[in-house]
Amino acid sequence: MAKLERVIAETKEILRKDTRGLTIREISEKTKVSRITAAMALMKLEGAELIDVRVIGNCKLHYLKYGK
Repeated sequence: MAKLERVIAETKEILRKDTRGLTIREISEKTKVSRITAAMALMKLEGAELIDVRVIGNCKLHYLKYGK
């Protein structure tokens, strides 16, 4: 499994367990990758319509869509 695919799978699991919403930084720390790699994984998930993004100021919170 490629690194990005691994990060995408881990991110989905993290977001499934943590329903309060996470920032790119928090996801990168939990998956132990750079913020750039975490952002790429989140963009793929957002493009596949698997996550919702809520913008609060200059902070983005990422949530797994219900039932995904």
